Amino acid sequence: MHVRNLEANPPATAGARSRQAERRARSRSALLESAARGLSRYGYGNLVLEQVATDAGYTRGALYHQFKGKEELALAALDWVLETWEREVGALVAREAEPVAALLAMARGHAVFCRRDIARMALALRLEFSGRDHPVGRAVEQSYDALVTDCEQLVEAGRAAGAIPPGPPGRTLALAFVGALEGVVVSLAGREPYDETLAERAVAGVLGVRLADRPGEER
Repeated sequence: MHVRNLEANPPATAGARSRQAERRARSRSALLESAARGLSRYGYGNLVLEQVATDAGYTRGALYHQFKGKEELALAALDWVLETWEREVGALVAREAEPVAALLAMARGHAVFCRRDIARMALALRLEFSGRDHPVGRAVEQSYDALVTDCEQLVEAGRAAGAIPPGPPGRTLALAFVGALEGVVVSLAGREPYDETLAERAVAGVLGVRLADRPGEER
C-alpha cells in the first residue's frame, strides 16, 4: 500500500518541482538585475551583497543559496546583461540590412536598454579592473572586445558600400563609436527620450554620416 501511494505521487511532485524551478528562476533574474544596478552605481569593490538582495526583494541567504560570493554573482550578472542586451538590442541590429542603419539601431536600442540604470556597469568595471588580472575584469574586457569587433565589421561593411566615408582605421572608428555611445548614455541617464535621440546623433557624428541620408527615413 505504501508503495502504491508513492507511485501515485510523482505528478504532484513534478508540479511542485516545476513551481520551485520557476520561483528559483524569478529570484535569480531579480538578483542578477539588482547586482547589475549595484555594479553600475558602485563598482565591484563597493558592491554590498546584502543590499543587492534587499533591493531585489530577497534575503542575503537567498542570494547565497544561488551564488557562492561576489565574484560568482558579478560574473553571472555580466552574463545576464550580455544575454539580455543581445535579445533586446542585438535583435534590432540584426533586422537592419544596411550597416549604417544597424549601427544607428544599436545606438538607439542601447540607450533604451540602459534605462534600467545599468548604463555605467561595463565602463565602471573596465576602469576598476584596468591593469589588473581578475576573472571579472577579463570577462568584461572580452565582452567589450567582442562588441568593438562587431562594430568594426559593420564600419568596414559600411565603407565598402560607400555609406561611411574614408577616415581612421575601422578599429579606431569602432572604438570611438562605442566610447561616444557609452558617454552619451551615461551622461543622459534618466533623461528619456533625449537619451535615445542624442545617442543616435552622437554616433552619426562619429561615423561621419547624416541622419537624413538613411534610406527610408526622414528628419
